[in-house]
Parts: sequence; structure tokens; C-alpha cells
Amino acid sequence: MKISEFTEAELESRLRCGALLLNLGPFVARLNSDVVSIARDIALMYADFHTSPENTFADFHVKVALDTGLRRWAKPQVRFYFDGRPSFIPLPADQAFAMLEWGLNWCVAAHSHQYLIIHAAVIEREGKAAILPAPPGSGKSTLCAGLVNRGWRLLSDELALLDMDSDLIYGMCRPVNLKNVSVDVIKQFAPAAVFTASVPDTTKGTIALMRPPVDSVQRMNQPACPAWVVLPKYTAGASPQLERHSRARTFMLIAEQSFNYDIQGSRGFDAVGRLIDQSQCFQLTYSRLDDAERVFDDLLAGRIE
Repeated sequence: MKISEFTEAELESRLRCGALLLNLGPFVARLNSDVVSIARDIALMYADFHTSPENTFADFHVKVALDTGLRRWAKPQVRFYFDGRPSFIPLPADQAFAMLEWGLNWCVAAHSHQYLIIHAAVIEREGKAAILPAPPGSGKSTLCAGLVNRGWRLLSDELALLDMDSDLIYGMCRPVNLKNVSVDVIKQFAPAAVFTASVPDTTKGTIALMRPPVDSVQRMNQPACPAWVVLPKYTAGASPQLERHSRARTFMLIAEQSFNYDIQGSRGFDAVGRLIDQSQCFQLTYSRLDDAERVFDDLLAGRIE
């Protein structure tokens, strides 16, 4: 069944007994929570995702639960549990869904070593994937959100999953995490996009999540062939500028931005080498999403060599 086929009350009931198994592309997550707002946000953000039967093997067993005792009533907090063990410091209850999303990212990054996992957004069009690795504040997620509302397919806004045997990129196509001014930028750029309510005062500032496009969800199990590695750099007022980035420096950046490069050994080294060899490497400086869209359209059309 799809999430949209459940009522909110049914989702709430399944979450309370840990019977909601969510398909996330290469993974299945068993979700458990007593936080009412999480059922609402899952219904909103994951409406087009499929669930699995209760007896399906789950890669991750996660729980977001309200703290017990006085904390349940006075400034309530929530905790994230992985395999029954608390994994992070508690957060205010209004950040429960964000904690679930951040926790799922951690589950994949910390445990899915069948892939080389790169901290990068990934988008695709015509079978060609653009990998957007960048540190926080570079505009990576904003650029990703903008482009997937202009016909590019979302694989991930956070984690690129590189299969080291096939050299293909897999994705999870989960909600896009936006923060601060980026939320309003995307709302203006893509008025039809669906968002959670904004949550202020998180460790990342004010955050909101954007629902992934339906087509991206429907094609979530389709991998893509890497074609470009583009390092985005948002600079206020800047004209769009796409510059070649050296393959050696791009190799080092991918290695640095990988969560598990250090444990993959020579296999990881070879995989990154092949990724760089088959990709064009650029740095994109931009300030307007319309300008960035035109640059990516030129890349796709082969007008930039």
C-alpha cells in the first residue's frame, strides 16, 4: 500500500506498534513513534511512497519517542532510537520529524557499507546523474530542490550511494531538507511544492522539508550513470559562472566528503577514480536558480564541453 492510502489515524496506530515499514529505494525502514505530529508529517511528505508487509525484513529499526517523566509534559523532548538504543541527544518535540529524517540519514551513512556513501545531492535527467558535493552553506540543497522542480529527477539531497561494482548511483528520493532563507526561495521558485511547517531554533536554524516530486518517487529504484560532478557555490549577487575543476582536487573532495571511504580501502579508491574518470568536473558559482537551471540545461544538451 501507499502511504496516501492510510488515514492519519491508521498511520498513528501503526507507528505506535512499530508496524509501519517504509520503502526507501534500496532500504526498508521500520518506524515506531508515539509522537502524533510524525504521523501527520509522514502522511504529507511520504504520500507517494509504498509500504511493505509487516513480516518484511527491515534494514533499519528506528524509533522517535517522547521522553518519559516530567519532560513529557514540561517542554517535551524526543529521542531517536536505533535498534532499541538511544543514539542522539534529545531534541524539542517540535523537531520530531526532522530528527527522524536526520536519524535515517545517519542509519544509512553509518551502516550501509555495500555502497560508497558520499555527502552530496544527486539529480538525474536522461539517464545522466549530476553529483553535487559541497559543505554546509554552499547552496547544495537549494540548488537540488530548485532543479527537481524543473524536470530533474531527485535521487537524494544528502547521500549519494555509489555501487562500487556497477559504478551506478542509487538514491532514496526522500524529502529535501531546506533551511533559513532557502525555504522562502524555493517556495517562490516552485509555488506548487509541498512543505512541512517551518521549525525555528534548530541546530541548523529554521528548517522545513519539501516533498519529493511524484515522478522521482515512482522511479526511485532506477540507478543513474554519473556524468557530472558539480561543486555549487552560492554567492549573493554573482553572475553564473561554470569553471572546470581539476580531477585531482575533485577526487580529494569526493574522498573527504565520503562517510565510509576510509573503511573501503583500495576498493573505495578505485571506485572514486572511476567516478572521476567518467565525469566532467566543474565548480558552479551562482546566485539565482534560474541562471543555475540554464547552466544545467546546457550541460545536458552538450553545449558545455
